[in-house]
Amino acid sequence: MRRLRACLGAAAAVGLTAAGTTALMAGHASGATTALDNRWYAAAPYLMPLDNDPPDPAAIMDATGLKAFQLAFVLAPNGGGCSPTWGGTAPVSSDTAVQSVIDTIRAKGGDVSVSIGGYGGTKLGQTCSDAASTAAAYQQVITKYGLHAIDFDLEEPEYENTAAIHNEIGAAKILQQNNPGLYVSVTTAGTADGTGWFGKQMLLEAKSQGFTPNNFSIMPFDGGFNGAASQTSALTNFNAILQSTFGWDQATAYAHEGFSGMNGRSDTGEYFTQADFQTVLDYATSHNMDRFTFWSLNRDRQCTPADNGGRTSGTCSSVAQNSWDFAKYSVKFAGATPPSTTPTPTPTPTPTPTPTGCKTAWSSSAVYTNGDEVSYNKHNWKAKWWTQNEVPTASDWGVWQDEGPC
Repeated sequence: MRRLRACLGAAAAVGLTAAGTTALMAGHASGATTALDNRWYAAAPYLMPLDNDPPDPAAIMDATGLKAFQLAFVLAPNGGGCSPTWGGTAPVSSDTAVQSVIDTIRAKGGDVSVSIGGYGGTKLGQTCSDAASTAAAYQQVITKYGLHAIDFDLEEPEYENTAAIHNEIGAAKILQQNNPGLYVSVTTAGTADGTGWFGKQMLLEAKSQGFTPNNFSIMPFDGGFNGAASQTSALTNFNAILQSTFGWDQATAYAHEGFSGMNGRSDTGEYFTQADFQTVLDYATSHNMDRFTFWSLNRDRQCTPADNGGRTSGTCSSVAQNSWDFAKYSVKFAGATPPSTTPTPTPTPTPTPTPTGCKTAWSSSAVYTNGDEVSYNKHNWKAKWWTQNEVPTASDWGVWQDEGPC
C-alpha cells in the first residue's frame, strides 16, 4: 500500500544538515519568538491545525493560560517523496495556513512545537533514503517556522520498520546537534508493561546511536487501560525499562520520561476523566517527570448531539466537561495557575443518531482519496487521505472518519 519514491540525495542532505544551525538562526530572525521555558514545550498539548475542526488557539490561551501547542502532524507526501507536508497533502514549503496559526499564538506570547509522524499516513523515515536526508527534510520545518521544539511520534506502522526507525532516530540526533537548545521529545506506544517490543527496540536504537532526547514519552491508552491507576503503573514500569536500557538510576530515568494521554473516550472505548488527569499529573510532578501532554485540544470540549457524543470523536471528548478543562492540567504542569472556571456541567445524555442514506459500499480493491465516502457495517465513512484495503474503523488517527449510522 505504501508507495516509496526517491528522495533527496545523501550528498545534498548532508549539505543541508551541516547548515542546520545557520538555517535555524535565519528562521528565528524571520519572526519566531524568544524560546519559552522548556517546561512549556513539555506541557504542550497536541493540536491539529488543519483538521478535526481546529479550535481557536487564542481563545484557549485566554481561557486557560496555556502558552505552548504541539502541532500535528508532519508526514511524507501521500504520493511518495522526501519533502515535509502537513498530513501528507499540504507542502510545508508553500504553507501559509499553519504559519498563520503560529503567528496568532506567538502574537500572544506563546509558541509551538511540531510533531512528526503519528498514527497513519506515510512517515519521512520510511521514504527518505537515510538519516541525513530525513534530517534535511525536518530541518526545512524547523527553519520555516523558527522552531525551538520538535516531537518525534514513532508508532504503528513505522516503528515496526527497522530502517525507518534508524532514519528517524538518526535524524533526531542530527537535528539536536545542528540546532543547539532544540527541545526534542520522542513519543511511542504504551502498554501495561511500559511499552511493547517495538518500543523497546526503538530505545535500543537510540542507545546504539548515542542519542538522548529531552524525554521518551509513552501513550498509555488504547491498550486495555482503565483510568489513572493503570496509567501510573505503566509509567512506573516504563521507568524501569529506561533504567535497564540506558543504565540510568531511577531519578535520571524519570527526568527523561514523559506521559502523553488521551482525554475523554479513547479509540478503544477507555475513559479518562479530569480526575484521572489530576492523578497522573500528581504522579508526574511528584516523580519529577519531564513531560505531560495529551491528544488533543481538538477533542477538549464536550460533545453535542450533533457530534454523536458517546462514541470516540476527533472533535470532542465524549465526557462531561467545560471547554478546555484538560488543557488546564498542562498549564499546571508548566508551573502556571489556570484561570478559575464554572463547575463542570451535567453530563449530556448520549443521543440516538438519526440514520441517513448509505453511501456506496466499501470495496477492499478500490482506491480512495481525501473526501471519498463509503458505507461499511451500517455506517457512512469519509476518507482523510489516500487508502486502499484499509477497513473503515472508528479511530481518531486512522484514515477513515465515521460519519454516523446509515
